[in-house]
Amino acid sequence: MNLVYGRPAVANLRPVRGRLRQFHASQFLLFLVLNATLALAQSSATPEQRANRYLESVRHSPPLALAFLREMPKGADLHNHLGGAIYAEDLIDFAADDKFCLDRGSSTLMPGPCDESCRKDKPAVECGYHDPGLYNTMIDAWSMRNWERGHESGHDHFFATFFKFDLATRNHMGEATALAMERAAADNLQYLELMHTVGGMQSAQLGAKLGWNSDFASMREKLLSGGLKDAVAAARIELDKEGVAIQQKLECGTQSALPACDVTVRYLYQVLRGLPPEQVFAQILTGFELASVDPRVVGLNLVMPEDWYVPMRDFNLHMRMLDYLHGLYPKVHISLHAGELAMGLVPPEGLSFHIRHSIELGHAERIGHGVAVMDEHNALDLLREMAERKVLVEICLTSNDVILGVKGDQHPLPVYRRYNVPVALATDDEGVSRSDMTHEYLRAAETYSLSYIDLKHMARQSLEYSFLPGASLWVNSQQTRLVNTCATDRPASSTLSASCNRFLDANEKARMQGQLEQDFAAFEKKF
Repeated sequence: MNLVYGRPAVANLRPVRGRLRQFHASQFLLFLVLNATLALAQSSATPEQRANRYLESVRHSPPLALAFLREMPKGADLHNHLGGAIYAEDLIDFAADDKFCLDRGSSTLMPGPCDESCRKDKPAVECGYHDPGLYNTMIDAWSMRNWERGHESGHDHFFATFFKFDLATRNHMGEATALAMERAAADNLQYLELMHTVGGMQSAQLGAKLGWNSDFASMREKLLSGGLKDAVAAARIELDKEGVAIQQKLECGTQSALPACDVTVRYLYQVLRGLPPEQVFAQILTGFELASVDPRVVGLNLVMPEDWYVPMRDFNLHMRMLDYLHGLYPKVHISLHAGELAMGLVPPEGLSFHIRHSIELGHAERIGHGVAVMDEHNALDLLREMAERKVLVEICLTSNDVILGVKGDQHPLPVYRRYNVPVALATDDEGVSRSDMTHEYLRAAETYSLSYIDLKHMARQSLEYSFLPGASLWVNSQQTRLVNTCATDRPASSTLSASCNRFLDANEKARMQGQLEQDFAAFEKKF
């Protein structure tokens, strides 16, 4: 710039101002064009894309992401232990109703009579209603609330809770199921597969009475002729009673019916694999028999800590039991806990085969947890096999963190996705963990930068790999390609062709998948 005694030369500024005016005008025009382009792009985006963009815009604001994910349809929870699904506050109510006492030293429930004074060593549970210290002690002892690493391992604290509150659930399984359904409805879930040892220990006690026989065929016949069919019948009656309790608590079929009445529930018979072999075999056989005659029971699973002595010692024996009985009951579904282990929890060789043997010998269609997959022999070949055989992994992020200390980059979820192994998020024991399905989705989105489209795919997979009866809505769920009878329909549409409607009427799984697509469409319209 030319200066005359320190002043700008005005004459020299005039052309500059003209150029600036031209520059501002062109910049403003560019701004208008860009805005118009963005508006056009936004208007041409699909509802799914707009929902995806919204989640990206709030990714770094967990409260807003949580609100988005709370409303998102999530399909199914396929890995949910009924006994561990209930929050401690409800367990306290159950125990108080049954007049149980609490051992102050261990925070374990005990039958009455209780100490007359609430200040003594065996107070009535209801004393907690007037004693905040006692009330909070029960919650902390029966869940992971306020647990801190160092004093006690997460693993030990977690599994100890079940022995402490077990008495509280025994007479309240119908109410417990209703509570699980209410939480599922609040999380916008449609379907629960609840693990439940329906019938209690009746079949296990029969196995103990009749004794062990390594000849599986002979043992099966002995159990069936010795009273196991009565145990199966008693389990069905128990489910009937629980169903009545569910209907009453949720007021289903009345004008006051709660939204939870729309949540569909099926059961996986829960086998306690830490018991002696004769009891485990009797329970496995009960699961196969029960699922064969009662549509409410869609399969079975083996539970209790995988790293405990008996489950480790008898792991291959249990797989052989499943292999034999699967041959006799091939239509009964099997999902198995496997790989709920981490380095140091058991010797290295104990990490190296559970998932593979569960699939190849135990006939597992789904794997619960699968955390130790990379410690298996030929892990990459196993991942390819799981993808080819379409074995879904039930991913329980919060549970794996608090029990095993495995989270973030150490968790195999990204590896499963990389190798196209189907996965679905699950809660495991949401009451003990103090979590819910929405927070599992939030954790997955935050930790692994999963998009709305990624999460939507997992929700679809949860129904695709459920044990609901009937055919799937999808020829290929990975590509969301519809079956031929619905190929000309839009799955989210409320108006479908006659042939598609007939197909949905005949197939419960497809019908529920169609409902999920409608729920997605309604959710995405908000964006």
